[in-house]
Amino acid sequence: MSDATLTIFYDGKCPLCTMEMQKLKGYDTKNLIILENLHQENFESLFPHISIDKAMDMLHGQYKGKILLALDVTHRAWTLVGRGALVAPLQLPVVKQVAHLGYLFLAKYRQPISNCMYERFGIGIKPCEEGTCYDKPNNTHRRG
Repeated sequence: MSDATLTIFYDGKCPLCTMEMQKLKGYDTKNLIILENLHQENFESLFPHISIDKAMDMLHGQYKGKILLALDVTHRAWTLVGRGALVAPLQLPVVKQVAHLGYLFLAKYRQPISNCMYERFGIGIKPCEEGTCYDKPNNTHRRG
């Protein structure tokens, strides 16, 4: 792992989260993003500095030795893969505050939102009874 990589700690049982991580990895031609599923068996021993409970409430990332949270993770990730223009407005002061409130709502209700988006519109990844179905994991960790 180089200093230029971003490690994202994400909810691998969330279809919406997994879909975004797969899309992100699709653009990651330089392998600058490392995805770590919060539900992998040895997560706590591998990453004792990351609280699973806090990371389940708000997206966590690690970049250049610093912990990033929520939309700062999203902004850094999409910037690293060359899509920073899409998320640049998230850094504008007023937009950042409003977007953060929206993010907190989405994070809190991500499971029912994911299920609804898939069932009604076919958007996302089909939810399974025990988490996410992995058709194309794109270097995401799976719990076996």
